[in-house]
Amino acid sequence: MNDIRLLKDQQREKHPGFDSYIECMSRSLLTGLATFSLGFAGVYFLQQIGQRYLPYTKKVNILVATLVATGAAYKVTSDRTRACQARWMAVEEKYSVLQDAIEPADPVVAACQPLPQLHICRDKFTDSSKYKGGKQAGKRYKAIASTHDESSEQDDEAFEDTMNNQSELMEDREYDSVASSAMHVTKQILNIQHVAIIQPYIKWGPRKNPTKPELLLQEAEALIRSLPRWNIELSMKVPVETLDKRQLFGSGKLEELKGIIQARQETGTPLTCVFISKGTLTYSQKQTLEQVFRLPVMDRYSVVVQILRLHAVSMEAKLQVALAELPYIWSQVKDQEGSAKGSGRIFLSDSQRQMLQLRERKLRNELSTIRSHRELLRNRRRQKNFPVVAVVGYTNAGKTSLIKALTEEQSLQPRDQLFATLDVTAHAGLLPCKLEVLYMDTVGFMADIPTGLIECFVATLEDAMLADVIVHVQDMAHENCAEQRAHVERTLGKLMQSNGERALSPDRIINVGNKIDLVAFPAGLPVDCNDGGEEQRLHLISSRTLVGVHELLMEVERRVLRVTGRQRIVIRVPMGGQEMAWLYKNAAVTESAADPKNAERLLVSVVITEAKLQQFRHLFIRNRS
Repeated sequence: MNDIRLLKDQQREKHPGFDSYIECMSRSLLTGLATFSLGFAGVYFLQQIGQRYLPYTKKVNILVATLVATGAAYKVTSDRTRACQARWMAVEEKYSVLQDAIEPADPVVAACQPLPQLHICRDKFTDSSKYKGGKQAGKRYKAIASTHDESSEQDDEAFEDTMNNQSELMEDREYDSVASSAMHVTKQILNIQHVAIIQPYIKWGPRKNPTKPELLLQEAEALIRSLPRWNIELSMKVPVETLDKRQLFGSGKLEELKGIIQARQETGTPLTCVFISKGTLTYSQKQTLEQVFRLPVMDRYSVVVQILRLHAVSMEAKLQVALAELPYIWSQVKDQEGSAKGSGRIFLSDSQRQMLQLRERKLRNELSTIRSHRELLRNRRRQKNFPVVAVVGYTNAGKTSLIKALTEEQSLQPRDQLFATLDVTAHAGLLPCKLEVLYMDTVGFMADIPTGLIECFVATLEDAMLADVIVHVQDMAHENCAEQRAHVERTLGKLMQSNGERALSPDRIINVGNKIDLVAFPAGLPVDCNDGGEEQRLHLISSRTLVGVHELLMEVERRVLRVTGRQRIVIRVPMGGQEMAWLYKNAAVTESAADPKNAERLLVSVVITEAKLQQFRHLFIRNRS
């Protein structure tokens, strides 16, 4: 029994119909055994009654009863087993269609998505004429289902067209060959790679990066480690005067790097590619470096796209990653055409250019549809008056871990990886005042990546930009925490300006310092953020040990109530009246107690908006007076 329960637990997430299948098969087995027992007893008893007409011996009677009972049990068990298999296949197909047709990363989407096509999916695998009452039951079922055929067929055709379009965008061999030539990205992400990392940095001048070269190199190494089976064989930082040279490095330094790589290869160290940790390499820079090193060269843009391809699960995320690749390919083609050398590996024919242009239009259309759908979901949330709290921050700062700590949602599984979250997901939580809020988990930011790469995820980041309160999570255990915070604020501000959204006012932002359990002396951490006073105070917490989480919840509650115009009041209502039911439906009831001055009334503490309060007065106070 314990083994069966363990098997159910292991398969429940992957196969949602497995539990019911096991139960159905168990019932089939018990039914077969019962049929055998009853059949054997019945046949044997009948033979005993007709003993005077059929004078068989006792052994023959037992043999006949066994054969008849076995045949009956086999027939019943096989029919029920086929029924169980058909039910399981129907559930599996329904689940797979739902996963493709809706946005699995957003539970709000899953709850609101219409499901007219499920009858068709179920009819494909189950036939009630076989399992539920014979042919007459099947005819009745088909007669009822026929009333929905016309609308269901239209919905199914539209659904199939959408899925076919998205599948064509994801499975395009001609595009894959172009992307592989321009970016050295491949669908075979899990192949073993042996990487040499070179981190260039400017030694002095106005373009010098405020981040230490050692920290830049650590981040580059973290990018490579985010890809499974990608091994770091060589890692070094190289000073340069500028990042705009045609060959990036000086002639002497380039020969030195070439010698280091060749020496490593001669000692038996396998090297399959070189990762230059620079946002985007021009075509001429990449071509020159590849000719010198005689290895494929990748920049940060290419590596990040490879990580995004690996972590993209939902169709929306895959579409966004596919769109993020196109600006890089076009920039490489443009650089190549503007260079002195006109020949190259990524020269595009007219048909390939048309293919890229058509692909971009299709991707933007698909994402525009998703954007409209998200706007519809936001409107529904506004109608239900749910406050929205967006959790933003640098990649791997602990955003998902914080949401898990705030909501106590055990199904959330945070991962210690860069860009582990690509979909904005909604998670319901309760504030101390019993007010329900939605926490939005968002895509992480990263420095030295073109803003255009992040802009491709603007459809998901809109949920953050339009949220009532924004929680900015910062990794206090990282040495470059201050620069990471500044980068997130700059990037989010640019995105809001380009999309015409409201400005980042201080009362909307809560700064959170996470991972203090990894800091040697957390008491020495600064709590003043940008000298913004109490509003910009840094709230130090640990999502793992839950230190400071309750105080953060109180701050989130205070900001939400202020930004959304909610207020805490005590209302005296009749006991058992309609007022109490209305308040539970339209406000957050904190507590209720009997009125000491009047035993027939209750004192109800609620959190309510001004609009709902006026509606309550109109319905129950003014009408009564």
